[in-house]
Amino acid sequence: MKIIWSDFASKSLRSIYQYYKDVANEDVAKKIKTNIFISTKKLNNYPELGQIEKNLSKLGEGHRYLVSGHYKIIYKAIKEGILITDVFDTRQDPIKINDPHR
Repeated sequence: MKIIWSDFASKSLRSIYQYYKDVANEDVAKKIKTNIFISTKKLNNYPELGQIEKNLSKLGEGHRYLVSGHYKIIYKAIKEGILITDVFDTRQDPIKINDPHR
């Protein structure tokens, strides 16, 4: 299966990388980013690996998530493959997962 990153998820990942590059160092930022990518690669063979994301169930699109460190990698199956829709910091209020402007 092809892994596709939405613009929103890519922006979230860039923000996470930049934050850790600024407050820690580039090695820490790279490690977090690499671990997120490693987690998503598992979806090639196991697209239903993650749990159902209950906070997005009202959309009826079958969103699931994987956890990598403090981050939820939100995704859904589409005809082209697996679409990563968000990378969400689990230390935030879970209700924010529905906020497209965070």
